[in-house]
Amino acid sequence: MKFKLRPAERKWVLYDVGNSAFTLLVTTIMPIYFNALAGGQGLSDIDYLAYWGYATSIATLIVAVCGPILGTVSDFPGWKRKLFSISVLVGMLGCVCLGMVSSWLWFLVVFVIAKSAYSVSLVFYDSMLPDVTDPERMDKVSANGYAWGYIGSCVPFLLALVLVLGYDYIGLSQRLAMFLAFLLVAVWWLLLTLPLLRVYEQKHFVPAVSNPAAETFRRLGRVFSELAGNRQVLLFLVAFFFYIDGVYTIIDMATVYGTALGLDSTGLLLALLVTQIVAFPAALIFGRLTERFSNRKLILICIGAYFAITLYGMGLKEQYQFWVLAICVGLFQGAIQSLSRSYFARIIPPEKSGEYFGLYDICGKGASFLGTFTVSFVSQATGSVNLGVGALAFMFALGALFFILADRAGEKAGA
Repeated sequence: MKFKLRPAERKWVLYDVGNSAFTLLVTTIMPIYFNALAGGQGLSDIDYLAYWGYATSIATLIVAVCGPILGTVSDFPGWKRKLFSISVLVGMLGCVCLGMVSSWLWFLVVFVIAKSAYSVSLVFYDSMLPDVTDPERMDKVSANGYAWGYIGSCVPFLLALVLVLGYDYIGLSQRLAMFLAFLLVAVWWLLLTLPLLRVYEQKHFVPAVSNPAAETFRRLGRVFSELAGNRQVLLFLVAFFFYIDGVYTIIDMATVYGTALGLDSTGLLLALLVTQIVAFPAALIFGRLTERFSNRKLILICIGAYFAITLYGMGLKEQYQFWVLAICVGLFQGAIQSLSRSYFARIIPPEKSGEYFGLYDICGKGASFLGTFTVSFVSQATGSVNLGVGALAFMFALGALFFILADRAGEKAGA
């Protein structure tokens, strides 16, 4: 039977299309632009990779601290939409400002603000999933979000690519072309957020209280206590922490990695565009596969694939190898993210989705802090970016181990 998105689900998916444009910008054009700024001001390739990694780590650490608190607040009636709107606005304005700064240090400061706001918006967005769909539709709706996000983000990316690569032919300066590229992505992000804001209704929530600030921290304390008695959720979060670490680190640092190896920047951008195109059908196919296989098995397949991808990445030296890497990442990137999101949404209390997805974000974005820091530190310590990337294989191995334990705990509990 053909799966068709309902109106509320379709508008929820549109936000994935909007915010994915910023993600693609961060992982492609933005690091190359930062490399030009940093190189022009005397930074070496190794330091460029490290500083970018440290900035990404700081942004993810901020979200790991703020995410659970803001997510818990968002579970009160009427708060989720407000906080979501603020985070999108800050992220969008930060994206525009990135095209205005010329100092590599100020560029990183604004980047941290914009990236943090973007990531916080995803805490609220992910926690909206139980409000816009039913449990039995979550796998496919989540998969559609990532799939259309990947392919839809290619539209502003291609337009931005024309500006960045063809500014001479258009008659623009490089600075102005970059500013217009950042502005284009910000406007795209905003326009595709508005449909969700117009129709979203917070159906699941906790009762309002007279002192929401104090109650927020009390509820956070209670949810940590609840985790001790729910082994499936606890073990899944530990597993997610490790395996998504490698996924997000590869997303955040792919272009930086290829640039540090001296690969052609135009080729890198086109290869990562292929990643987006491949990820579109792959995410939808994995969503359909949940009709025949449990999403637990599919998640394990994705983790194993990423482990192999990481080992392959250790030996990357030539441009064609980066293309192979980009295609392989595209096959599993959307699948592992969408399956993990719907898996988690199904095993948590829907009325507490904000606070639980706040913890989910700690394990996701917090893990990325560890991953980017590890790649940066190992690269600087050894003088080899290949060894830095290779260190991520341990994260996938640990993720698989804890996920198997979570799977067994779920079977015992009858989940």
